[in-house]
Amino acid sequence: MPWKECNAMDERLRFVAKLLDGEKMAVMCREFGISRKTGYKIFNRYKDFGIRGLEDRARSPYRHPNKTPFQIEKAILRIKQEHPSWGAPKIRDKLIKEYPVMVLPHFHGHSVKSSLIGHL
Repeated sequence: MPWKECNAMDERLRFVAKLLDGEKMAVMCREFGISRKTGYKIFNRYKDFGIRGLEDRARSPYRHPNKTPFQIEKAILRIKQEHPSWGAPKIRDKLIKEYPVMVLPHFHGHSVKSSLIGHL
């Protein structure tokens, strides 16, 4: 017998439809193999956002606390364009001289999104 193919959106929709028909939350969660906490989360998202609430959400973080600020990245790129042979230590020294009050990240291991610079 072949496996029954299904996707998460269809399963969530079936789950919500059964709840709207009057089925009990605990019974439905057991039938679908999810926790009641997850069941309530799915149902509340449906109540708040409708069908769109059942879609998969992005899992990437909203903000990245260790990300190099874009102003510093811009300054690094500018210095790297002016001095292509300079490495991380020289660029960091130049930034410290230009912006003495700015807190600079540890350069080695930080990468700036650009084809000009690999790792700083």
